[in-house]
Amino acid sequence: MSVLADSAVGYDELAVLKLLALEGGLEGDVKISCSDLADRLEASNQTASRRLQRLESATLLERDTVSDGQWVEVTDAGERALHAEYEDYRRIFEADAEVDLEGTVTSGMGEGRHYISLSGYKRQFEDRLGYEPFPGTLNVDLREDSVRRRGALTSLEPIPIDGWEDDERTYGPAVCHRATVETVDGDSYEESHIIAPERTHHDDDQLEIIAPVKLRDELGLEDDDHVIVSVGDRR
Repeated sequence: MSVLADSAVGYDELAVLKLLALEGGLEGDVKISCSDLADRLEASNQTASRRLQRLESATLLERDTVSDGQWVEVTDAGERALHAEYEDYRRIFEADAEVDLEGTVTSGMGEGRHYISLSGYKRQFEDRLGYEPFPGTLNVDLREDSVRRRGALTSLEPIPIDGWEDDERTYGPAVCHRATVETVDGDSYEESHIIAPERTHHDDDQLEIIAPVKLRDELGLEDDDHVIVSVGDRR
């Protein structure tokens, strides 16, 4: 099930969001009246208006009311919600559904090397991923369209990495997803995973990837090189 921006938003509201996207709401403002929307939903004007209000409150769309209707536009958050629904259906109807994310290699802040080397994480990596990761991550700055598409990862089954603690502090949980890293030259490495710690300094436009090898050396990567990261369900 998709992770939506607000608990008041459900499948009825998603149906409205899909309708607006089909009308062109992803490309810019589209004009619609509550009566027209109500007719298409086979619902009352009050119900149509309420669903638009819920979508707006959840920041999934923006709207501007005028005398003869309203102009509405699906937001980036709304597009991510639709992407997540799309990926759910891909998992139903397509085998081995994947989410492709594109970006450029960048130098990280070094925190990945430290955390991956901690014993409480290393044991879980070996048990759940099947390997001991190279002590460091490949960091990727995602393109704008891939930042939006990243929300579709919520539809994929994650590999959980549990939080743990030692005598000094508590370490937070994380989730991993199986991934293949491919270069513009067509070279690829399949035995890797993206990792998303619960506590991190990285934003949604930053992707961290772990593997049993140093991916920079394995694929001949340098800063600013373009890569495609294909993320799929666990095997």
